[in-house]
Amino acid sequence: MYPEAQQAGEALAGKSRIRRALDLISTLISASHSIRTFAVKWQLIRNKLEELLSSLSAVENCDDYSGENSQLFAAVNAISGTLESCLGLASRCADLSYGGKLQTQSDLDIVSAKLDGHIKNLAEIYARGLLSQGYAIVVSKPGLSASRDDMKFYISDLLSRLKIGCKEMKKQALIAFNEVIQEDDRYVKVAIEIDNFVGVLVNFLDFHEDDIIQEEASKAVSVIAGFQAYRGVLIRIGIIGPLIRAVESGSDLSREYATRCLQKVTENSDNAWSVSAQGGVTVLLKMCSNSDCRGELVALACGVLRNLVGVEEIKRFMVEEGAIPRFIKLVRLKDEVTQICAIEFLQCVASGDESTRQMVIREGGVGALVNVLDPKSLFSSKTREVALRGIMNLCSSSASFVTVLLSYGFVDHVLYFLRYGEGSIQEVALKAAFWLCGTSEESKKAMGDAGVMPELVRFLDSESYEVREMAAETLSSLVVVPGNRKRFVQNDQNVVLLLQMLDPQEARFGNKKLLLSILLPLTSCNTARKKIVNSGYLNHIEKLAEADVSDAKKIVRKLSTSRFKNILSGIWHS
Repeated sequence: MYPEAQQAGEALAGKSRIRRALDLISTLISASHSIRTFAVKWQLIRNKLEELLSSLSAVENCDDYSGENSQLFAAVNAISGTLESCLGLASRCADLSYGGKLQTQSDLDIVSAKLDGHIKNLAEIYARGLLSQGYAIVVSKPGLSASRDDMKFYISDLLSRLKIGCKEMKKQALIAFNEVIQEDDRYVKVAIEIDNFVGVLVNFLDFHEDDIIQEEASKAVSVIAGFQAYRGVLIRIGIIGPLIRAVESGSDLSREYATRCLQKVTENSDNAWSVSAQGGVTVLLKMCSNSDCRGELVALACGVLRNLVGVEEIKRFMVEEGAIPRFIKLVRLKDEVTQICAIEFLQCVASGDESTRQMVIREGGVGALVNVLDPKSLFSSKTREVALRGIMNLCSSSASFVTVLLSYGFVDHVLYFLRYGEGSIQEVALKAAFWLCGTSEESKKAMGDAGVMPELVRFLDSESYEVREMAAETLSSLVVVPGNRKRFVQNDQNVVLLLQMLDPQEARFGNKKLLLSILLPLTSCNTARKKIVNSGYLNHIEKLAEADVSDAKKIVRKLSTSRFKNILSGIWHS
């Protein structure tokens, strides 16, 4: 017989044996559902039969075994022998004709153990790559209007390649899978429904023989984790451990995708303990200290750790491991994404925890954030916005923290962004000014000394209602301080603008009470009273007083000194 004919005969015989084994497995699975005795053990056996069915199905249509056919045929023969024995056992359990219970339980355990051995043996054979690229029948990717059956057939073919293909075929199958799930997310649902597909992907996270295979597997599970409905599937398969190992020792790209996946699955705090228990916190903290790591990778690690700080015990562990000085160091870096993530982490770790908040400040966290605001620095507006918010959150609990903040020149930075900032950074600076006014008298004096009030007056004419209200409330708080009142009235335009806005016909500034709350303290100053009376807009206050607006009436009464009696009407006597 010619070698080609002999090889063809062996392949045909091999396929026949595999087909026979598959038929036996299907028969056993079906029969096991009707067995009522030893139900738990049969359930366990059925699960293993289903795994074996999936594993053998992958190789049924293989036309070449690349020298591994003899091992595969021997494995199939051994599997068939176990299946025949299991079929007889199933028959006896179904019609209750078995002997003693203890003996039958022992027989079931033996079958179960043998099935485990067969599954492991097949996995080892497949790992060597039975199917090579040259002998593979390539299944074309379905079109955009493909039916669900076509999609399932395509994904099942990819699964076969992942299981039994050579290294190059595994790589190409993973690349193809990533292409289709990014083009059409229906393929993700199909892959989830195909038995063991996701499990195979997760196994490749520990594949260190080829970086691309590990990278593509990491990419795939990261995409799947983007669907909240499927994260539970990944967790049940046991993805946390492989992800942490990929983060620790994978290629840069594998680490990035694995960390992205960890960030998504840890959005559910129930998974935090699993990450911690498998050493993930230590690995991520180490990544944040590694100067060789790319900024984006460090930022992703920050994101995962930020998800974990909600668990008090894990947060304590992070603090004890030196997380705070590490993240303050990250704030000083030039990478925007890393900086922002580090600032947000520091806010989270200090939230509701006074001792940790004090540690952040003691370690120089506030100083680092104030440095971000320095106009001479090259930090982005986005980073500065986050830094401003971070400062407010960290220093809000104590007047002593605010004193430290003022010593860093914080007010000067707020003034700079009120005066020269663009858009959103200007609004955040306004919120910072408003916040400072509520912290202490010292802050109010510092803001008056720095020259913040003229900038706030400009905001009274803003297009934004929220900005106008905040500026007015901040000014109202500042002019309570005597020194600030004197500064305010030194500029004629400050008083005139307030009076113009009090025009009852001027609807733009709807909250006249806020404007009056700024004017009322000013009337204790002779200079301010003169400017109000001589402004030409006194009638605006009078009309509001006639409308029974309380603060307007108070202002009119304060202006009714002997010096101004001949100028004012008798409204205050009403």
